[in-house]
Amino acid sequence: MHRDPQDWARLGHALRTARVCRGLTQADLGELAGVSGRSVQDAEGGAVPKKRMPYTIGRIAAALGWPEGAVDAILDGKAPPGDAWQDTSVQQQVDAEVASGIITNAMVRATSSTTSDEIKEATRLALDEFRRLGLISETDGVQPSTNQANT
Repeated sequence: MHRDPQDWARLGHALRTARVCRGLTQADLGELAGVSGRSVQDAEGGAVPKKRMPYTIGRIAAALGWPEGAVDAILDGKAPPGDAWQDTSVQQQVDAEVASGIITNAMVRATSSTTSDEIKEATRLALDEFRRLGLISETDGVQPSTNQANT
């Protein structure tokens, strides 16, 4: 069995990328694979298994549509099936709530002295720009800005 932590980290990253590109949460993927959301979280975490390959990894890979042997191929250093980032259109619409969460979390991690109101305002401005580019629909859950400076 593969024991190199970098191989397992690469597999975890590939699993997460494939899941996110399909618009699934860890719980959604777990349900599709017949495993727990925690199993998906562990697989994406990339930790080296203690004894043998967890049976859940094969189920998760199958639920993502990966062919037989894809997990071993990734652990051997090969590219994930389909290179998920290439399969995703840049013009694909993003759910406003998901985009808002991503932006907010990134800002919280990247800044230490910014207030929550400043983060909310920056997130709102970013969402307005996503709407302008057509990546988020105007009718999505988060309302567009009424700030005239952004039009």
